[in-house]
Amino acid sequence: MARRTKASRWPSVLAEVLLLPLALLAGGAQVADAGPDPATQIAGASDDSLASANGQDVYLDMTLNGSARGIVHFGDRGGQLWAPAASLRALGFVLPAGGPDPVRLQSLAGLQVQYDAQQQRVLLTAPLSLLKLPETALTVPGITPHRVTTSPGLLLNYDLYGTQGEGSAASLSAFTELRAFGAWGVASSTALSQQTRADGGAWQRQSVRLDTAWSHSWPDKLLTLRVGDTLTDALTWTRATRIGGLQIGSNFALQPYQITTPVPALLGSATLPSQLDLYVNGMRQFNGQVPAGPFQLNTLPNISGAGNAQVVLTDAFGRSTTLNFSLYGTQQLLKQGLSSWSIELGRVRQNYGLVSNDYGRDLVASGTWRYGLSNSFTVETHGEATAGLGEAGAGGAWLLGRSGVLTGSLAHSGGSGQSGSQLGLGYNWTDSRFNVAFSGTRTEGAYQDVAALYGSLPARASGSATVGYNTDHIGSFSLSYLSQQYLGQTASRYASAGWFKSLSRATTLSVTANQDLVNRNLRSVFVNLTLALDARTSVSTGLQHDNSSNFVTASTSRATPTEGGWGWNAALRQGDDQNGGQGELDYLGRYGRYAAGVSAFNGTRYAYGDANGALVFMGGHPFAARQINDAFALVSTDGVPGVPVLLENRPVGRTDRNGQLLVTPLNAYQNNQLAIDPMQLPADMRIARVRAIATPSDRAGTLVNFDITPVRAASIVLVDAAGKPLPLGSLVRVNAQPGKPTLVGYDGEVYLDTLDTRNVLTVQTPAGACTVRFDYHKDTGGSIPQIGPLRCTKEASP
Repeated sequence: MARRTKASRWPSVLAEVLLLPLALLAGGAQVADAGPDPATQIAGASDDSLASANGQDVYLDMTLNGSARGIVHFGDRGGQLWAPAASLRALGFVLPAGGPDPVRLQSLAGLQVQYDAQQQRVLLTAPLSLLKLPETALTVPGITPHRVTTSPGLLLNYDLYGTQGEGSAASLSAFTELRAFGAWGVASSTALSQQTRADGGAWQRQSVRLDTAWSHSWPDKLLTLRVGDTLTDALTWTRATRIGGLQIGSNFALQPYQITTPVPALLGSATLPSQLDLYVNGMRQFNGQVPAGPFQLNTLPNISGAGNAQVVLTDAFGRSTTLNFSLYGTQQLLKQGLSSWSIELGRVRQNYGLVSNDYGRDLVASGTWRYGLSNSFTVETHGEATAGLGEAGAGGAWLLGRSGVLTGSLAHSGGSGQSGSQLGLGYNWTDSRFNVAFSGTRTEGAYQDVAALYGSLPARASGSATVGYNTDHIGSFSLSYLSQQYLGQTASRYASAGWFKSLSRATTLSVTANQDLVNRNLRSVFVNLTLALDARTSVSTGLQHDNSSNFVTASTSRATPTEGGWGWNAALRQGDDQNGGQGELDYLGRYGRYAAGVSAFNGTRYAYGDANGALVFMGGHPFAARQINDAFALVSTDGVPGVPVLLENRPVGRTDRNGQLLVTPLNAYQNNQLAIDPMQLPADMRIARVRAIATPSDRAGTLVNFDITPVRAASIVLVDAAGKPLPLGSLVRVNAQPGKPTLVGYDGEVYLDTLDTRNVLTVQTPAGACTVRFDYHKDTGGSIPQIGPLRCTKEASP
């Protein structure tokens, strides 16, 4: 760049002097029209002069605790900075009322002032006690669910089991579930059919319908409606009843990424902008940035029981500060403001599993409601009513800080001249080493619920206690106690103790003892040693004392791999007239699970076999698969066979001759990532996408379409009448197709993928338009053919 001389500066200076007032006037007019720009406002600019007799007004670029605050008006009095009290308060400073105004910054206790007059900037570092800054709320980012989709289809789950004993004794059973699904919901019916034959006898047949119901869900409202056979909702202190009728209520499974339990809030403050790292029980679970000032970190509830959290703050200078917190996570509570409810109406199902259509005569109504009054207390209520009986109760779960969870309930029933009540109490606490749980219920009077009218009464008194302790070197210990007494019966009381120890990475030893506290002669002791040979194969041996008998057991097994394959298991038992063994061979295939085995114990011998799987009709075609108890997807590649399909980056199969593959299982209402491997496709394929997120509803399927279109593509070399390549950038249009034309590349080469069997190319060159005509012949190997050179000729003038 040319360097200015002294003589050449004067014209520019003169121009600046003349034009500056005009520019200021024009700028002032624009500001007057547009209004003040917050980004360019100067704090304290409208204040009176802050300069003393020996000072001056300065406008400095200010940074407060690492955060830029823009241009601020100060007074410089002999190197000391002064500022109006109102301006300092606007910046977040806490100043006493009635103090001096303006304020000398160096007079504020603990405030560090770094004033650079030459650079016209000031860096202020203030203790947080001198500031009132807004609180920053940090939330661990969650997962955003995709839109739930369901495609129509039919499904049949089956489980076939048969035995062949000595002589002609045999049995056959079949469990089936027929299911239809679509955007309208899911309709299903289950049934059990059995055939048995004693040695020398005739076949006895029985079939019974189990459950038939239709359900529909609204994920955005967390609501599910079920009509047909169902179970009433129940709490820890109530009993569920099987009814035929309708049920409507909350269903948190419809939004699995929603947090329903209380979220621990970690409060702290940072003097400077800092990097924040959260560690829970020694594992990092979150990192982010916080500005100077107080902050609140809302964490995910991924701890169970008592735990410790550390928040490590690291500022720009590398200085670290650690904040320690004590946490307690539990699934027994709802977070504050969240409610859950269920209402049922119907008739009680009787003789379930024995009779297909046996329902009570009287209508039954039931309702349950839970609500998080706070993050430490959840209230719950339940009520039931039928002819001659009404029952209602209330309870709650109270989080005692890090001291565990206390639960309690009180219910009352009345009707037909009788009444009674039930009281329940419970407590549990756990951490990484120790756990304890106590619970008990007791009824008074003639307490009944609806289930008691069709079955047994609630226990007159019941209680349980469990204590466990984990050590670093000598294993884990547990003690438990169980007591139960029904009206008119002798109480049952049992105690058990256990010990478990990992002797090595592959060897474990366990001891369990049980004692009947009513009949002291009844007890049992188990000692078991297990050795894992690899990830799927293990062997174990044990000693067992049961009352007055002693046994020796040995077993070995190899689990079937998840992706499919063979597995087996075998077991032997010897001692006190209970000798025998059992062996089984298993196979997990693409279309189901199959097993065959033999068993011989105490003189009883038989062979057995089992086969289970599913048949699906969807997308116009039938499919065979393993049993489907949750959601699934049908992947379509628009008729292209042999395309590799992946589920969560794991290969699950290839599309069949119709270009379809049934993928199971998928997680209902969750984001399931499906993908295809395009590297194994022919080059003459246009692929719209290679990844897709499938979010099906429960017990239903969804169609996932990967648009793969075979194309007539070729790399064509175009030349002019003289045989020279057409100029770079010439425009090519295929068969007068609409849209943007294709550019000719170097050496007259152009790639086209919208060709037809017969083609006419219209080319616009700098010298004018020309035309190419040719026929397309597909490469038998699936690769992109090279065509040309083709001569582009000008059309003759008419």
